[in-house]
Amino acid sequence: MYGSIAALLTAMVLGAAPQPPTDTLVVCPEPLVPALRPWLDFRAAQGRQIGLITETASKERIRAAIRETAKSGSLRWVVLVGDVPGDQPTPEAPGVPTHLMDAVVNVHFGSEPTLVTDNYYADVDDDLLPDVAIGRLSVRTPEQLKIVVAKILAYETDVTPGAWRRQLNVVAGVGGFGLLADSLMESITKKFLTDEIPASFETKVAYASWHSPYCPDPREFCDEMVNQLNDGCLFWIYIGHGQRRYLDYIRVPEERYYPIFTSRDIPRLKCQNGSPIAIFLACYTGAFDEPNDCLAEEMLRSPGGPVAVYAGSRVTMPYAMSVMGAEMLEEYFDNHRETLGELILHAKQEMVSATDKSENRKLLDSLASMVSPKPKLLKEERREHVQLFNLIGDPLLRLPRVESAQIESPAEAQAGETLLVNGVSPVAGKGRLEIVCRRDLLTFAPATRTDYETSLPDFPNIYRQANDRRWHSQDLDLPAGPFQAEIPLPAHCSGECHVRLFVEGAEVCALGSCDVVVAPLASK
Repeated sequence: MYGSIAALLTAMVLGAAPQPPTDTLVVCPEPLVPALRPWLDFRAAQGRQIGLITETASKERIRAAIRETAKSGSLRWVVLVGDVPGDQPTPEAPGVPTHLMDAVVNVHFGSEPTLVTDNYYADVDDDLLPDVAIGRLSVRTPEQLKIVVAKILAYETDVTPGAWRRQLNVVAGVGGFGLLADSLMESITKKFLTDEIPASFETKVAYASWHSPYCPDPREFCDEMVNQLNDGCLFWIYIGHGQRRYLDYIRVPEERYYPIFTSRDIPRLKCQNGSPIAIFLACYTGAFDEPNDCLAEEMLRSPGGPVAVYAGSRVTMPYAMSVMGAEMLEEYFDNHRETLGELILHAKQEMVSATDKSENRKLLDSLASMVSPKPKLLKEERREHVQLFNLIGDPLLRLPRVESAQIESPAEAQAGETLLVNGVSPVAGKGRLEIVCRRDLLTFAPATRTDYETSLPDFPNIYRQANDRRWHSQDLDLPAGPFQAEIPLPAHCSGECHVRLFVEGAEVCALGSCDVVVAPLASK
């Protein structure tokens, strides 16, 4: 432990033997260090070379120490431990300062003239882009830090297989940006969920519009959000309007409305099995600099809350958030980033880039140039969101992974017949083989809702059906290695589909998928 920045910078050259260059720099006030000790020991056992700063009064000196450490070229993570100090910090409530910078774009959308960002510490070359992964364990007391550390260690040491490892839950509010913009954003969201998330993964969607088949009973919408978190998932993603301590409302006729989620619901969270990483693509939910704690901070500190939260600190905009969300999915599914902090680091770097982008990104840029109130500021909007979004959590958090199973079938099939499937499972265990419709489609034709009251009894069943894309599923006992199986195609099955396999072994899960187009039964 080093009591000052100067001690930190000199300690690396003292001792009987040369020490490896620091890859992890922790900024933690002295009173919080004992509660952080299990985390420090855990990361050291993983091979991390950790430097510790305990003098935290000056953000300029902290930044100088980070930059000096980064000169070795080995620094990968910076961990800030503590809330932002108040106007009159005390020894009992130590913290780590953050940075305020002038806003450029979001002031045109009603935001404050300044925004808060920890990217100040991660940017070591003054280009306003992060160069190292950074996150903040925003706590006020040692007791809160003990809770957060226990959650992180439990998350990484629990290797029990489970379906949550392939599950992504998405909650979407109504944009309210106008009919054209809202329709475009809804279409883009569906397209990205379909194209950017591999078909072998499962998604569950709740949409806060009573007209949508993806809407649960509006009176129980908040209960459904709590259930989504408590059931466990890889990522829990909210897209919509937000405030510091609550999310948007679902609105129904006769000027009635029901909350999506508020800080009062946090004590109901019991995320014990597959504690999710929560991502708020919303305004203010990560305003960690204000005197009253924001949703992100309270959820991180709750024993049953998410293991980490990524959120915006001020007013955020739909275009830049869509770009950032797409880049985050690519970093996880395609580039296989090891830690949450590195996933965010590279997503932020890529969202500013305008070269070698996917067709979906090009489509998003094109649509934004047509509907954005400030189409000439799209690049500036993306760059500003690099600053606006902060990780309230551990940037070294190791992201769960599953093994890949090989699976293949004929590319075309006929409803009412049997489909022959060949595959190779890397693990032995209980398998589930499914034929599912494409993620932006449904297995049924829901009736158009024109009257809210008469539709109420059907909400739960329609919502369940909309999120169940299976035409058929069957359980298998699979050995490790090649296998062959037959799956019947129901008479009502048709369209673009996926054959999907999920295997739950003793210590690891595996999944895979392939595409198939099912021709409908010919009408007589």
